[in-house]
Amino acid sequence: MLTQEFLRFMIAGGIAAGANFGSRFVFSMFLDYGFAVFVAYLVGMQVAFLLMRGHVFDAKSGPLASQVAKFVGVNVVAVLQTLVISLVLARWLLPSFGIVEHAEALAHLVGVLVPVVTSYFGHKFLTFR
Repeated sequence: MLTQEFLRFMIAGGIAAGANFGSRFVFSMFLDYGFAVFVAYLVGMQVAFLLMRGHVFDAKSGPLASQVAKFVGVNVVAVLQTLVISLVLARWLLPSFGIVEHAEALAHLVGVLVPVVTSYFGHKFLTFR
């Protein structure tokens, strides 16, 4: 069963992803594509942090510097999870079951979904505790 807090987490993550994606188009007017993607990612992270701190976990009174450091740490773990899961599934596991068509897309989808759960618990019990 989904809790209200987890639902707010999902909505905040969706808004942050939209800010990341949308801001890249603005940054691309002034920056090279790769740097625009990087800066847009930082925008998304800032939006996610602010929404999660203020509206998901209600941690506005907590120590800002500590929360920022832990938030970045949890997100680094999430990126590594996405990468490892996506690569292992696409390169070894799915092909071993005969799944080769769309293996990369399926692997990436799973790789993106798994960190949603681990990030939620990381932020709930570490970042915004």
